[in-house]
Amino acid sequence: MKSKVYFSSTQARGYHENKISKIKKLYKAVRNSELFEKKDLVAIKLHFGELGNDTFIKPVFVRQVVDLVKEEGGKPFLTDTNTLYLGSRKNAADHLETALKHGFGFASTNAPIIIADGLMGESFREVEINKKHFEKAYIAGAIEEADSMIVLSHLKGHEMAGFGGAVKNLAMGCTNPHGKKEQHSTRPIADHLKCIGCGACVRVCPEDAIVLIDGKAVIDGAKCIGCGECMTVCPTKAIVLNWSEELLEFTEKMVEYAYAAVKNKPGKVIYFNFLLSITPDCDCVPWSDTSIVPDIGILASTDPVAIDKASLDLINQGGTDKFKSMRKETLGEVQINYGAEIGLGSKEYELIEI
Repeated sequence: MKSKVYFSSTQARGYHENKISKIKKLYKAVRNSELFEKKDLVAIKLHFGELGNDTFIKPVFVRQVVDLVKEEGGKPFLTDTNTLYLGSRKNAADHLETALKHGFGFASTNAPIIIADGLMGESFREVEINKKHFEKAYIAGAIEEADSMIVLSHLKGHEMAGFGGAVKNLAMGCTNPHGKKEQHSTRPIADHLKCIGCGACVRVCPEDAIVLIDGKAVIDGAKCIGCGECMTVCPTKAIVLNWSEELLEFTEKMVEYAYAAVKNKPGKVIYFNFLLSITPDCDCVPWSDTSIVPDIGILASTDPVAIDKASLDLINQGGTDKFKSMRKETLGEVQINYGAEIGLGSKEYELIEI
């Protein structure tokens, strides 16, 4: 059976077609009777953006979802988890400050912020999944304990995953640093022929696993946790992976963590994908590049695999895989195929425009 994916384009010729009204229409279309009961705690899972990034989902859009949940008697809170890499969201104190600097205060969003895995990632629950790579996964405490969840994802590219949408938002965004390490099992190496010795990789490494020797980066594999930040900042792309072997495992591990994030919430999760400012990189980087395609619209579904597949199909209209053309080694399609294989969702969908 095909999953329903609701879609509203960015086209507008009046106040009744603005993005705020479209979010409300999408919510009412996708909302199901099982989502939550009055006084249920509803996690609004989003990404607050790294300092310097400005393409995260706008607080005014988040506010619409919050208000709709409150109108129905739910108790929404905004949430995300701390990062594995160094940056402005490494711990809950910095994370909260970043969220406030980006406009996610109570006055703007009408909801409190809870960093789901605690001050330093110490709040988590073990979830048994018994999949190919993991028997159990570590899901952030506040997300696991919430009665239901609404996942708001900004669709964009990613250095290792190919693209980031609903599945990646669940996988990396709903676990603590230990769970992120489990997924980031890849170990990059430095190509000395390409390395220019700028030291950018040294500065961003959270584990001091990279040093410059004779003006060239050297990575200590024993210290490396595989977060991939060095790859993101390297100006000459001198830091690489064994793409043929490691990327498949990385992507499958990510899908298994997404499965764990929603295992205890059957029928109680809905997803929104924002196909706006579709940049080459994740919102984790402290910059925002030019969009690779014009703004397309907003999608909503109860199926994370279907909504990501529909998003990719809309972005790739015309036959060119936009994300693959930027990073040919990545395996973004595994998010869809393996997600369907393990029961996270369906890649068969019906697109309903509203």
